[in-house]
Amino acid sequence: MSEDEACFPISVYGAAKLACEALISGYVGSGLIRSAVILRLANIVGGSSSHGVVVDFVNKLKTNPNVLEVYGDGTQKKSYLHVSDTVDALLLVERRFRDHKGLEVFNVGSEDTITVNEIAQIVCSKMALEPEIRYLNQFEGRGWRGDVKHFHLDTKKLRSLGWSPKNNSKSSIEKTVEELLFVG
Repeated sequence: MSEDEACFPISVYGAAKLACEALISGYVGSGLIRSAVILRLANIVGGSSSHGVVVDFVNKLKTNPNVLEVYGDGTQKKSYLHVSDTVDALLLVERRFRDHKGLEVFNVGSEDTITVNEIAQIVCSKMALEPEIRYLNQFEGRGWRGDVKHFHLDTKKLRSLGWSPKNNSKSSIEKTVEELLFVG
């Protein structure tokens, strides 16, 4: 999805984020604020994460190493970005647009995607476990109503400024699991 494509949220959460973008646009357009930069972030992961699929899997396996419960059918596919790459993007945009006038929108994410099943495999491998996988609460293969089954951000616009993540989705997940296990 590029920055210029129309957004059609399938959850109240997604609609609220889009409404915030509209409010920001309205403030800039009416001159109430001089400028704004909106960053649409992929799924951000890292060792300090308190929630999300990686943290959920690690915690579940620490509690019961014999069974891993997965919401949805495991084929949900999304982009994941390590927090260190996210910080690099934030700093670049802040430097480049500090004195900018108007509104800019950038997608921030990795170039690839990874499935929930692949994330489960990485977590199990890093924890040296081979649990039974149980799939729960499927709603059209999703983990819950409003969960986007497949999502990938087009980051060409941000890349044109010289930004590129050091980690892809897989290495972001691997690094996060290692960080969680180290501190946990």
